[in-house]
Amino acid sequence: MAIGSNESRDDWLGVKDRVCVITGAGGGIGAEIVRQLLEAGARVALLDRNEQGLAAVLASLKFGPGRAMAITCDVTRPACVQSAADQVKAAWGPASVLVNNAAALYADAVMDIAIDRWNQLLAVNLSGYLLCAQAFGRQMVAGGGGCMVHMASIAATIPQPYSGAYSVSKAGVKMLSQLLAVELGEHSVRSNVVSPAMIRTPMSERIYQDPAVRVRREQIVPVGRISAPADIVGAVLFLASDRASYISGQEILVDGGLNQAWLGLIPRPGFQKEDAAAFTN
Repeated sequence: MAIGSNESRDDWLGVKDRVCVITGAGGGIGAEIVRQLLEAGARVALLDRNEQGLAAVLASLKFGPGRAMAITCDVTRPACVQSAADQVKAAWGPASVLVNNAAALYADAVMDIAIDRWNQLLAVNLSGYLLCAQAFGRQMVAGGGGCMVHMASIAATIPQPYSGAYSVSKAGVKMLSQLLAVELGEHSVRSNVVSPAMIRTPMSERIYQDPAVRVRREQIVPVGRISAPADIVGAVLFLASDRASYISGQEILVDGGLNQAWLGLIPRPGFQKEDAAAFTN
């Protein structure tokens, strides 16, 4: 679609009536992605292994007939993913947008983690992304193009200790996305990554139950607050839209400036905020 066309002015993102598939859609970031895509006029397939979560998200949304479908799907199981892909295609035709968002997180030290726990997390956070990229990517190739957006994390670049395979899995997501961008580019399929940080979702909610922890976290983020799913979804929709038609193999870090703040957190007598204020006064 040409950005300058009359149609594109009415549909600024260019996703109206497009078939979009969101994994991990049963809550948190996934549910917000679904809501905003529906508002933009897309058809949205919600995938999650939590059937009750999917039902709750659907019940909370407003959409017209034939705009959304919920499919109970465990992304770690190839047959389950292929079945979901077949259901989407049978109902609406080939997918043109895939958002890989399903995620798991376990607390474990690298030296202590059992191999089954390691593999379990990688199966959700990385191998599941591959399975969905393969199943829905084939539809995109056959349909003449599409785009994929994969949720990674600031932990893909900065090690997050005592989180088992989490950082390893998210680093893998970044490289997987780059490989997909290179190998599928000739088929007009784009692949990009969004990496959040300091986001409050059901998966991270227990961290914020201690007010002191919440305040400390807010203090180290330059924008001064913890993000919500809506803060992340703007980047996802942009990468999924025609506005990003020449962007592939890239990462958007959505972290409130946290990645730039590390040196400011290291004590440096004579170079603290109060020292600079005293000098200028």
